[in-house]
Amino acid sequence: MMKLWLAKEGYHVVEAESGEAAIRLARDQRPDLIIMDIMMPGMNGLDATHRIREHQALRKTPIVAVSAYGADEYRAIALAAGCDEYVSTPFEPSALNELIKSLLTTRASTNLNALQTDSDH
Repeated sequence: MMKLWLAKEGYHVVEAESGEAAIRLARDQRPDLIIMDIMMPGMNGLDATHRIREHQALRKTPIVAVSAYGADEYRAIALAAGCDEYVSTPFEPSALNELIKSLLTTRASTNLNALQTDSDH
């Protein structure tokens, strides 16, 4: 359902069926943003996030954890694992879209600042 909504909003979506597949796809595809389900078959989303963050090229890629668990403790656990944000389901699609746009804008700004810094040398 989320994949269809994201595609309808104009995002190119690549879907992983497990934590292991998410790591592999993240390394191969280098996405602009990752939406990580916490509960996946095999390796869970938090462990996958931690492993994704081990790759230099993916350390600044925004990761949004998504889970049916709404408790604040799960948000803290997701952020500690390396996620940038946590969204509990059900969620308002417009709120997720605003979050995605905000994270992508922040990432683009950070990348631009890094390029400017590098070109100054």
